[in-house]
Amino acid sequence: MKTVTGLFDDYSDASASVGALEAHGVPSSDISIVSNNADERHGIERNTAEGAGAGAGIGAAVGGVGGLLTGLGIMAIPGVGPVVAAGWLAATAAGAAAGAVAGGAAGGLIGALTESGVSEDNAHVYAEGVRRGGTLVTAKVDDSLQAEAEAILRRSSWVDPDQRRSVYAEEGWTRFDDTLDPYGPAEIEQERLRYRR
Repeated sequence: MKTVTGLFDDYSDASASVGALEAHGVPSSDISIVSNNADERHGIERNTAEGAGAGAGIGAAVGGVGGLLTGLGIMAIPGVGPVVAAGWLAATAAGAAAGAVAGGAAGGLIGALTESGVSEDNAHVYAEGVRRGGTLVTAKVDDSLQAEAEAILRRSSWVDPDQRRSVYAEEGWTRFDDTLDPYGPAEIEQERLRYRR
């Protein structure tokens, strides 16, 4: 099994990629989605549910019509803040965050991503992207499906991690820091406008 990952500035692009992966035969159980919800964009109050699995049925509120997206729930990720999330990555990140010592490098979203095979450099970009309002889609696929799954993510307007790392670095960013305050709604909207096509 290989892990393919895509960061998206727009939730609808991420949702489309999930649907395309499912349509291509990737089981919902092998796909994860984590989307920033600090601005309550998804129409769900922050305290509606705790934990990735607690919000079954919330998917309809954020545009999911079946599969993975019907199991979205609310959770908080250190440094990122409130997210809607579903799938194995969300459960792994929640478990890692709960079991990690504060500030531990292997905790939370970074640890979950690197344990699944994502490079540490890209894991930091992805976590920072979600912190700034983005949505992350990660799928475990058979080796033979890796190229097609990556192509599906690219067709859905994914963010190139190397280019985004360069943009962040121009601002003095070096890596995701879970001790920083999460972005608030105004900061997230500013980020979304910055990258809107």
